[in-house]
Amino acid sequence: MNETTELSQRLRDLIDSAGYRLNDRILPERELCRRLDTTRNQLRKALADLEAQGLIWRHVGRGTFVGSRPVLNLQDVTYLRDQIKPEMVITVRYSIEPELARLAAKYASKSDCEQMKICAEKCREAKDWRAYEAWDNKLHHVIARGTRNQLYLYFFETLNSVRRSIVWGQPRDTRKPVPGYSSFVEHDAIVRAITARNGELAMQMMQQHLRSVYSRMMPEIVLGEG
Repeated sequence: MNETTELSQRLRDLIDSAGYRLNDRILPERELCRRLDTTRNQLRKALADLEAQGLIWRHVGRGTFVGSRPVLNLQDVTYLRDQIKPEMVITVRYSIEPELARLAAKYASKSDCEQMKICAEKCREAKDWRAYEAWDNKLHHVIARGTRNQLYLYFFETLNSVRRSIVWGQPRDTRKPVPGYSSFVEHDAIVRAITARNGELAMQMMQQHLRSVYSRMMPEIVLGEG
């Protein structure tokens, strides 16, 4: 493990232990340097590493925040987070994301498809659940971006930011996904369908994936079959 990787892990541990929520601002760089006993230059390399993983985002003049960079007003996210119930998120997500997959099959670029494959593989390689969730989130974002429809992307970002700000309370019995975790195969099926330009299949595979995810998280919620 090189110096930057080790510092990135220590920084991540510090953030995790502080109990931040999505889009909370973390300590300023000067305080982080003091706590981690490192230089500003080394700290910024570690911050860049975590940002590349989608675990934090930075805004010049404002600070560093938890999660991936949103594209909407954070006050909107906070307001919605306090008004929305988890079952509402599930219903809207099931309505929107299969259509995003269908459109991505039509409009996504070759580069988008390559990014989807990388994200799916990174999910498999994740060393813990937090890393898995960051790459899973990035995969779904690349699919939304692949629609080449800014309004759909805005809707997705709003939904995604609210979804990630809600505490779901899903139990984790392992440190990371097990090798046969069902979402791995489901991700692969979605990406294959999009890459093959098969919109109907991409939509069906996304529906199947969301049903699988929420049957584990909230089995009392019944999603549509098609």
